[in-house]
Amino acid sequence: MKVAVIGAGTIGQSWAKLFASHGHEVVLSDPREDLGEIVSDLVGEVPVGAGAGSAGSVRAAEGADPLADATSGADFIQECGPERVDVKRELFAAAAEHASAQAVFASSSSAIPASETAAQLPDDVAARLLVGHPFNPPHIMPLVEVVPSPKTSDEAVQTAVEFYRGVGREPIVLKKEARGFVGNRLQNAVLREAVHLVQSGVVRVEDLDAAVRNSLGIRWAAVGPFEGLHLGGGKAGLRGLMEHIGPSFAEIDLPEPDMSMEGMAEIFERAEAAYGMPPEESIAVRRDEIQNAILRARTAGR
Repeated sequence: MKVAVIGAGTIGQSWAKLFASHGHEVVLSDPREDLGEIVSDLVGEVPVGAGAGSAGSVRAAEGADPLADATSGADFIQECGPERVDVKRELFAAAAEHASAQAVFASSSSAIPASETAAQLPDDVAARLLVGHPFNPPHIMPLVEVVPSPKTSDEAVQTAVEFYRGVGREPIVLKKEARGFVGNRLQNAVLREAVHLVQSGVVRVEDLDAAVRNSLGIRWAAVGPFEGLHLGGGKAGLRGLMEHIGPSFAEIDLPEPDMSMEGMAEIFERAEAAYGMPPEESIAVRRDEIQNAILRARTAGR
């Protein structure tokens, strides 16, 4: 299948690597001058036939109209452009002129709902447009949040789900749009409380990371919050657990932190002191190694 990836930033490169490793013909489009170098590096990183048993490919879009080259005849378009609705509308409108008549248009947007992007697009394009939001980096993290707009057809949703499953991801379909979707809303809730705890002098940045890494991080890598609490309730399950600890949990206050750049200044400094600035590459390498080991362990445990 020909897949167009629009945008060669971190997310776009990761998507391209994933799609190519599962046998797809990937064309990467971006106006940046170093696109050729990026693609050359990606070609060397793609584990040939790792997912689909057949060699995929990745190349840079070419010609006077690179976007047209990338999307011409494409069956799946993964957009990774700037987080601006006007830019996304323009990209999808242009892509629709060249893509196949059945092509699905998926946005990697982390917050903009598909209904906003589709608002000024033709109905036949809006019916095939949805959000396909990954967790970074998508070639490692399995989750893809498939978020249709009220105009998105069931067929487009099913096609997207099957496509993402075909490249080894774990898609979930949201029942309705919510800004930030699910993963980022959960991440935001945890981040806000983490900031509050540090700003209040309860814990250091490094110790908060250690707390998550050595407790919730391990548990949530195996089970989600509801499943974990349901198991924690023993024979009484989640209902019994909440009867026992619900009242005390309800008494925990969750004040609003100062999320402004000024309010976060000390946290920025502490994080930079702990993890380097720019962040140490060795830390990122170790992160990816651990994440891959967790995924292998989960697969072996099924």
